Amino acid sequence: MVLKLDVSKSELSSEEIQELQAMRKRCARRILLSTTLAASGHPGGSLSSLDMLLVMYAMMKHDPANPRMPERDRAVMSIGHISPGVYSVLAENGYFSEEDFLQGFRRTGSGFPGHVESIVPGVEWDTGNLGQGLSTAVGMAQAHKVKGETNRVFCLMGDGEHQKGQLVEAMRYARKYRLDNLIGLVDRNHLQICGSTEEVMPQSIRKLYSDMGWEVIYLEDGHDYNALFQAISRAYGNTSGVPVVIIARTIMGKGISFMENQAKYHGSPLKPEQLAEALAELGVENDLEKWQELRQQPVRTHTIMAPRTDYPEVSPGEPILYDAKTMTDNRSAYGNALLGLAEANNNGTPVITGISCDLEGSVKMGGFHKHSPEAYFEAGIQEHHAAAMAGAMSCENLVTFFSTFGVFAVSEVYNQNRLSDFNHANMKIVATHLGLDVGEDGPTHQGIDYLGLFKNLFRFSVFMPADPNQTDRIVRYIATSPGNHFVGMGRSKTPVITREDGSVFFDTDYVFTPGRADWLRRGSDATIITYGAVTPSCIEAWKLLQEAGISVSVLNMASLIPLDRDSVIEAAKAGPLVTVEDHHVESGLGVSVATELVEAGVSTPLVRLGVRRYGGSGKPAELYQQQGLDARSIAETVRELLK
Repeated sequence: MVLKLDVSKSELSSEEIQELQAMRKRCARRILLSTTLAASGHPGGSLSSLDMLLVMYAMMKHDPANPRMPERDRAVMSIGHISPGVYSVLAENGYFSEEDFLQGFRRTGSGFPGHVESIVPGVEWDTGNLGQGLSTAVGMAQAHKVKGETNRVFCLMGDGEHQKGQLVEAMRYARKYRLDNLIGLVDRNHLQICGSTEEVMPQSIRKLYSDMGWEVIYLEDGHDYNALFQAISRAYGNTSGVPVVIIARTIMGKGISFMENQAKYHGSPLKPEQLAEALAELGVENDLEKWQELRQQPVRTHTIMAPRTDYPEVSPGEPILYDAKTMTDNRSAYGNALLGLAEANNNGTPVITGISCDLEGSVKMGGFHKHSPEAYFEAGIQEHHAAAMAGAMSCENLVTFFSTFGVFAVSEVYNQNRLSDFNHANMKIVATHLGLDVGEDGPTHQGIDYLGLFKNLFRFSVFMPADPNQTDRIVRYIATSPGNHFVGMGRSKTPVITREDGSVFFDTDYVFTPGRADWLRRGSDATIITYGAVTPSCIEAWKLLQEAGISVSVLNMASLIPLDRDSVIEAAKAGPLVTVEDHHVESGLGVSVATELVEAGVSTPLVRLGVRRYGGSGKPAELYQQQGLDARSIAETVRELLK
């Protein structure tokens, strides 16, 4: 029977304490066995945080028979390496059997990875990269506030990870937005991999939280069940508008005398002879050989949880048509589309939410903010926290847009986006100010690596619209579609793309489809393949070539991931190719096209135009001309290729 503790009580009964002690003995045995069986893992911190885990799960609202029950409280394990402790407690609570865990821990293909992952029933979030869990918990807590829900969010952290700056970003945000449904727990054992936290990097964690405006509860003994119960009860009933953190002084390797206060056991399992000594000290049977034999059987996979599938119903709203004479920037079209989405969906509890980092005006989120102030979140200049928080919010049945400049939305927070990718999030990253088009701000702000970076992830699409009309359709598409989507654009105003007869190309009948390119012009001699800010220059190059009697096609590849392989091959079979992009030439579209041709066994001359060196500080047109990305240079490249 699963232990449930009544948060309204003032203290635990002797029977409840005895039951927790019995649970601890069983869980400690599993921690030691699992890590010795795997010959790897982290027993020390699992033992120091075990009592917090046991009391927390006994007080949380959760259901082992329905791990994704909407009403459940969330538990984020920022110290993901203590998976032996987490899995032991989840097994104790009935999420899966002891045999499932011990037979599968850290085995290829099993449902029990070395760091906690959401394929394990009862685990909310894949973690392991320290310092990000609090941002994730903040995102979940903020989502519950937006939806008016009473769910609580727990976040278990280590003391060593507080050396990471992102934690401070998350602390500030939680205090600003009054997230009293958030409960932090810190396993303060004063040890990390290389020794004492005071020697590695000294700090006062209590003062840190206090200075950030949190309520701090300090426990001298983090293994005292009554003290843990009373602290969590106090935090659970908090309605003050101030987040609470419980900092508990614990003992690394608690309960095994030769392991206690030894940093080496942070990530060192016991050898079989040490395990025998430890199990004898616990007073339990040493059945290592039985489990070693069981681990020779095929791995079990029946416990593996499928990815989350929840996604809200979203109306795309009415598309906006920018006529052929309109001259505006894609970021303004994004802002207008976002406002339209809010008007269509935020008529009660918000569905569309937005996050930015001190750039509301630049990324054109002002209209959305004015319409839906309860759904817009200013995160300050805290991009690492904002990106991680956005990923978590996007998994709580909200459509979450995260917008900032390209270098901040991609390069700076690559690892945060990577964790959202692991977690099957539904991120909507819309980044402005990409490429040489940023112009006078210079190379530090000219993001030219976004496609190359996203190529390393497996669950992100990448879309780069050519004009305001295509921007409008793409933004509405990503809002209505689950999954991680990146939409990028430059800063400058851009003309509306038209057909040869002057009519709008991306009109109201146009439907954006991932993996499908747009033939803006059709010709017979060669094809220019392009996207984004340099598309108008390619159209101008087409005109110059036409005047010279050269017939070329212009293929707009707004969907970069996934790529339209069929159109690339069609273009290659018709003649030579020139790819043109405002991106690092060695990791962008040109490389993608070349790869598709090689894999398809199609041979044709190919020239890749792109950014070959850092740009300077100047007008975009001049920077493009310097790197051969202006219309005349593009046209000359085609002429030379055809010779």
